[in-house]
Amino acid sequence: MAGVRFALLLGCLVLAACQSSPTPPAPPEPVAAPPEEESWRTAVREADTDRLNRLDSAWSEGLAEARPRFGRAIDAEGVLLNPGAGLPRAALPPGSYNCRVIRLGAGPRRAAFTAYPSYFCYVGVEDELLAFTKQTGSERPAGYVWNDTDVRSIFLGTMVEGVEGDPTAYGQDPERDMVGIVERVGPFRYRIVFPWPRGGAKIEVLELVPVVPPAAD
Repeated sequence: MAGVRFALLLGCLVLAACQSSPTPPAPPEPVAAPPEEESWRTAVREADTDRLNRLDSAWSEGLAEARPRFGRAIDAEGVLLNPGAGLPRAALPPGSYNCRVIRLGAGPRRAAFTAYPSYFCYVGVEDELLAFTKQTGSERPAGYVWNDTDVRSIFLGTMVEGVEGDPTAYGQDPERDMVGIVERVGPFRYRIVFPWPRGGAKIEVLELVPVVPPAAD
């Protein structure tokens, strides 16, 4: 009986080793016309500046609401949900990423902690700016990443929903506009923090981990 169990276990391990990881989609088309401003500070809307200024409150209120019921899940995420975890050299390397979103704070008909399944996103280079695109899912942020300091960059973009086509440029539709802070939180691990997003949450954290290319034959 022990030999049978060992054979089954060995077969499962071999099968798992032979299965390939999902292949990322092809790089997307350009997000939208890159902004002409030389700094995110001249491009950002006043309402989004206010969101950034209240980042500390978004973190503290979101974690306070989620921790009573979801403390273990928060702790399991480690530095990802640590407000002060940002490290130097925050610039995102271009390429494909495995991404996932965690929402903190209760919105309408939502729990105070929600972790969504992973998906693919892509960072490209367009006219000296980094362009970020979520490639799959019903809600797809898209926009540009601006240099700010060594420990953070600023994301300005819009939300594309459902079967909609190309995103509009940031600033054309306040209901779709998004603002976030890009940080590096570990080796090959990044996040975009969205304070006070749509839907009533206090904060959304989008984790980015570069996709490892397949080994050469």
